[in-house]
Amino acid sequence: MDAGRFPNLHVSQHPLVAHKLALLRDRTTEPKRFRELVRELSWLLGYEAMADLTTSPITVETPLEPTAGVELEPKVGLVPVLRAGLGMVDAMLELMPSAEVWHIGLYRDERSLKPVEYYNKLPDAATVQVCLILDPMLATGGSSSATVDILKAWGAARIKQVSLIAAPEGLATLSAAHPDVAIHVAAVDRALNERGYIVPGLGDAGDRQFGTFAGPSSEPGHDPADETAEVVRRLQRNLSG
Repeated sequence: MDAGRFPNLHVSQHPLVAHKLALLRDRTTEPKRFRELVRELSWLLGYEAMADLTTSPITVETPLEPTAGVELEPKVGLVPVLRAGLGMVDAMLELMPSAEVWHIGLYRDERSLKPVEYYNKLPDAATVQVCLILDPMLATGGSSSATVDILKAWGAARIKQVSLIAAPEGLATLSAAHPDVAIHVAAVDRALNERGYIVPGLGDAGDRQFGTFAGPSSEPGHDPADETAEVVRRLQRNLSG
Protein backbone atom coordinates (compact mmCIF):
# COMPACT_ATOMS: atom_id res chain seq x y z
CA MET A 1 0.00 0.00 0.00
CA ASP A 2 1.37 3.38 -1.04
CA ALA A 3 1.52 5.36 2.22
CA GLY A 4 1.91 8.56 0.20
CA ARG A 5 -1.47 8.01 -1.40
CA PHE A 6 -3.22 7.83 1.96
CA PRO A 7 -1.35 10.12 4.37
CA ASN A 8 -4.20 9.76 6.86
CA LEU A 9 -3.69 5.96 7.06
CA HIS A 10 -2.04 4.33 10.09
CA VAL A 11 -1.38 0.58 9.83
CA SER A 12 -0.33 -0.99 13.11
CA GLN A 13 3.14 -2.56 13.13
CA HIS A 14 2.70 -4.21 16.53
CA PRO A 15 3.55 -7.96 16.50
CA LEU A 16 0.66 -8.74 18.85
CA VAL A 17 -1.75 -7.14 16.38
CA ALA A 18 -0.39 -9.27 13.54
CA HIS A 19 -0.58 -12.43 15.67
CA LYS A 20 -4.14 -11.85 16.83
CA LEU A 21 -5.28 -10.85 13.35
CA ALA A 22 -4.07 -14.19 11.97
CA LEU A 23 -6.19 -15.98 14.58
CA LEU A 24 -9.15 -13.77 13.73
CA ARG A 25 -8.92 -14.63 10.04
CA ASP A 26 -8.91 -18.40 10.68
CA ARG A 27 -12.20 -19.87 9.48
CA THR A 28 -12.15 -22.40 12.35
CA THR A 29 -12.19 -19.68 15.05
CA GLU A 30 -15.47 -20.03 16.93
CA PRO A 31 -17.72 -17.01 17.69
CA LYS A 32 -16.71 -16.82 21.38
CA ARG A 33 -12.99 -16.70 20.57
CA PHE A 34 -13.70 -14.43 17.60
CA ARG A 35 -15.41 -11.90 19.91
CA GLU A 36 -12.47 -12.07 22.32
CA LEU A 37 -10.01 -11.39 19.51
CA VAL A 38 -12.06 -8.45 18.22
CA ARG A 39 -11.97 -7.01 21.73
CA GLU A 40 -8.21 -7.55 22.11
CA LEU A 41 -7.42 -6.05 18.72
CA SER A 42 -9.72 -3.10 19.39
CA TRP A 43 -7.85 -2.37 22.63
CA LEU A 44 -4.48 -2.37 20.85
CA LEU A 45 -5.70 -0.26 17.92
CA GLY A 46 -7.52 2.12 20.23
CA TYR A 47 -4.35 2.60 22.26
CA GLU A 48 -2.54 3.64 19.07
CA ALA A 49 -5.42 5.78 17.77
CA MET A 50 -5.54 7.84 20.96
CA ALA A 51 -1.78 8.40 21.21
CA ASP A 52 -2.06 12.00 19.99
CA LEU A 53 -4.87 13.22 22.25
CA THR A 54 -4.01 16.49 23.95
CA THR A 55 -3.49 16.79 27.71
CA SER A 56 -3.37 19.56 30.29
CA PRO A 57 -1.14 19.68 33.38
CA ILE A 58 -2.46 18.84 36.85
CA THR A 59 -0.97 18.30 40.28
CA VAL A 60 -1.42 14.89 41.88
CA GLU A 61 -1.04 14.14 45.58
CA THR A 62 0.86 10.87 45.97
CA PRO A 63 1.10 9.17 49.41
CA LEU A 64 4.48 10.94 49.79
CA GLU A 65 4.28 14.35 48.12
CA PRO A 66 2.64 16.36 45.32
CA THR A 67 3.83 15.67 41.76
CA ALA A 68 3.09 16.86 38.26
CA GLY A 69 0.68 14.89 36.09
CA VAL A 70 -1.63 15.36 33.14
CA GLU A 71 -5.25 14.75 32.27
CA LEU A 72 -6.91 14.38 28.90
CA GLU A 73 -8.40 17.58 27.56
CA PRO A 74 -10.90 16.52 24.88
CA LYS A 75 -14.07 14.59 25.58
CA VAL A 76 -14.10 11.40 23.53
CA GLY A 77 -17.10 9.78 21.90
CA LEU A 78 -17.27 6.21 20.64
CA VAL A 79 -19.50 5.63 17.64
CA PRO A 80 -19.92 1.91 16.88
CA VAL A 81 -21.55 1.26 13.54
CA LEU A 82 -24.24 -1.34 14.21
CA ARG A 83 -24.02 -4.18 14.53
CA ALA A 84 -20.44 -5.35 13.97
CA GLY A 85 -18.99 -2.30 15.71
CA LEU A 86 -20.57 -3.31 19.02
CA GLY A 87 -17.81 -5.85 19.60
CA MET A 88 -15.23 -3.06 19.72
CA VAL A 89 -16.88 -0.88 22.37
CA ASP A 90 -15.95 -2.64 25.62
CA ALA A 91 -12.24 -2.56 24.83
CA MET A 92 -12.39 1.16 24.10
CA LEU A 93 -14.26 1.81 27.33
CA GLU A 94 -11.50 0.03 29.24
CA LEU A 95 -9.09 2.57 27.78
CA MET A 96 -11.46 5.52 28.19
CA PRO A 97 -14.07 4.81 30.90
CA SER A 98 -15.37 8.37 30.65
CA ALA A 99 -16.04 8.15 26.90
CA GLU A 100 -19.59 8.65 25.67
CA VAL A 101 -21.08 5.98 23.41
CA TRP A 102 -23.42 6.91 20.59
CA HIS A 103 -24.89 4.36 18.18
CA ILE A 104 -25.42 4.83 14.47
CA GLY A 105 -27.12 2.12 12.44
CA LEU A 106 -26.31 1.72 8.77
CA TYR A 107 -26.83 -1.20 6.46
CA ARG A 108 -25.39 -1.74 3.02
CA ASP A 109 -28.00 -2.05 0.31
CA GLU A 110 -27.36 -5.34 -1.46
CA ARG A 111 -28.08 -3.95 -4.91
CA SER A 112 -26.18 -0.67 -4.84
CA LEU A 113 -23.73 -1.23 -1.93
CA LYS A 114 -24.71 2.24 -0.70
CA PRO A 115 -25.32 2.84 3.03
CA VAL A 116 -28.83 3.35 4.35
CA GLU A 117 -29.28 4.92 7.80
CA TYR A 118 -31.85 3.23 10.02
CA TYR A 119 -30.81 4.26 13.55
CA ASN A 120 -29.32 7.45 14.99
CA LYS A 121 -29.46 8.42 18.67
CA LEU A 122 -27.07 11.38 18.60
CA PRO A 123 -28.22 14.33 20.74
CA ASP A 124 -29.09 17.62 19.10
CA ALA A 125 -25.58 19.10 19.42
CA ALA A 126 -22.10 17.62 19.75
CA THR A 127 -21.13 16.75 23.33
CA VAL A 128 -17.58 15.54 22.56
CA GLN A 129 -14.56 16.92 20.73
CA VAL A 130 -13.11 13.65 19.35
CA CYS A 131 -15.18 10.83 17.81
CA LEU A 132 -13.87 7.36 17.10
CA ILE A 133 -15.91 5.45 14.52
CA LEU A 134 -15.73 1.74 15.32
CA ASP A 135 -16.34 -0.65 12.44
CA PRO A 136 -14.31 -3.86 12.03
CA MET A 137 -14.31 -3.80 8.21
CA LEU A 138 -13.62 -0.78 6.00
CA ALA A 139 -14.80 -2.32 2.73
CA THR A 140 -16.35 0.03 0.15
CA GLY A 141 -16.01 3.00 2.49
CA GLY A 142 -19.59 4.07 1.89
CA SER A 143 -20.85 3.45 5.42
CA SER A 144 -17.82 5.13 6.98
CA SER A 145 -18.14 8.18 4.73
CA ALA A 146 -21.85 8.43 5.57
CA THR A 147 -21.09 8.16 9.29
CA VAL A 148 -18.50 10.94 9.03
CA ASP A 149 -21.06 13.08 7.20
CA ILE A 150 -23.49 12.56 10.07
CA LEU A 151 -20.88 13.36 12.74
CA LYS A 152 -19.65 16.48 10.97
CA ALA A 153 -23.21 17.76 10.60
CA TRP A 154 -23.64 17.02 14.31
CA GLY A 155 -20.65 19.23 15.10
CA ALA A 156 -17.83 16.79 15.89
CA ALA A 157 -14.53 18.69 15.66
CA ARG A 158 -12.26 15.69 15.10
CA ILE A 159 -13.04 12.22 13.79
CA LYS A 160 -11.00 9.02 13.55
CA GLN A 161 -11.87 5.69 11.95
CA VAL A 162 -10.78 2.52 13.77
CA SER A 163 -11.14 -0.74 11.81
CA LEU A 164 -9.52 -4.14 11.92
CA ILE A 165 -9.13 -4.60 8.17
CA ALA A 166 -9.43 -2.18 5.25
CA ALA A 167 -9.68 -2.63 1.50
CA PRO A 168 -7.92 -0.20 -0.86
CA GLU A 169 -11.30 0.72 -2.33
CA GLY A 170 -12.63 1.73 1.08
CA LEU A 171 -9.51 3.72 1.89
CA ALA A 172 -9.81 5.58 -1.40
CA THR A 173 -13.50 6.37 -0.87
CA LEU A 174 -13.14 7.58 2.73
CA SER A 175 -9.91 9.50 2.08
CA ALA A 176 -11.35 11.27 -0.96
CA ALA A 177 -14.52 12.29 0.86
CA HIS A 178 -12.86 13.14 4.20
CA PRO A 179 -9.07 13.56 3.96
CA ASP A 180 -9.02 15.00 7.49
CA VAL A 181 -10.16 11.71 9.07
CA ALA A 182 -7.32 9.56 10.42
CA ILE A 183 -7.75 5.85 9.67
CA HIS A 184 -6.27 3.27 12.08
CA VAL A 185 -6.26 -0.38 10.97
CA ALA A 186 -4.52 -3.67 11.70
CA ALA A 187 -4.04 -4.50 8.01
CA VAL A 188 -4.85 -3.41 4.46
CA ASP A 189 -5.97 -6.37 2.36
CA ARG A 190 -5.77 -6.96 -1.37
CA ALA A 191 -9.14 -5.87 -2.73
CA LEU A 192 -12.91 -6.34 -2.71
CA ASN A 193 -14.37 -9.36 -4.45
CA GLU A 194 -17.43 -9.24 -6.71
CA ARG A 195 -19.70 -9.53 -3.66
CA GLY A 196 -18.17 -6.53 -1.92
CA TYR A 197 -16.26 -8.63 0.61
CA ILE A 198 -12.67 -7.83 1.58
CA VAL A 199 -10.24 -10.53 0.40
CA PRO A 200 -8.53 -12.37 1.89
CA GLY A 201 -10.39 -10.75 4.79
CA LEU A 202 -12.15 -12.76 7.47
CA GLY A 203 -15.72 -13.07 6.21
CA ASP A 204 -18.60 -11.07 7.66
CA ALA A 205 -17.45 -9.66 11.01
CA GLY A 206 -20.98 -9.34 12.37
CA ASP A 207 -21.99 -12.88 11.45
CA ARG A 208 -18.77 -14.34 12.86
CA GLN A 209 -19.16 -12.44 16.14
CA PHE A 210 -22.78 -13.40 16.67
CA GLY A 211 -22.90 -16.80 14.95
CA THR A 212 -25.59 -15.78 12.46
CA PHE A 213 -24.08 -16.84 9.12
CA ALA A 214 -26.85 -18.60 7.19
CA GLY A 215 -24.88 -19.82 4.20
CA PRO A 216 -24.09 -18.42 0.75
CA SER A 217 -27.64 -17.21 0.17
CA SER A 218 -27.20 -14.68 2.99
CA GLU A 219 -24.19 -13.03 1.37
CA PRO A 220 -24.51 -9.79 -0.59
CA GLY A 221 -24.29 -10.50 -4.26
CA HIS A 222 -25.80 -14.00 -4.22
CA ASP A 223 -28.49 -12.88 -6.67
CA PRO A 224 -26.88 -12.84 -10.13
CA ALA A 225 -29.30 -10.12 -11.21
CA ASP A 226 -28.10 -7.58 -8.66
CA GLU A 227 -25.69 -4.72 -9.30
CA THR A 228 -23.10 -5.52 -6.62
CA ALA A 229 -20.39 -6.76 -8.98
CA GLU A 230 -20.68 -3.67 -11.17
CA VAL A 231 -20.44 -1.33 -8.17
CA VAL A 232 -17.29 -3.10 -6.97
CA ARG A 233 -15.77 -2.95 -10.45
CA ARG A 234 -16.47 0.78 -10.57
CA LEU A 235 -14.73 1.30 -7.22
CA GLN A 236 -11.74 -0.69 -8.47
CA ARG A 237 -11.55 1.31 -11.69
CA ASN A 238 -11.58 4.53 -9.70
CA LEU A 239 -8.82 3.21 -7.46
CA SER A 240 -6.57 2.17 -10.36
CA GLY A 241 -7.15 5.48 -12.11
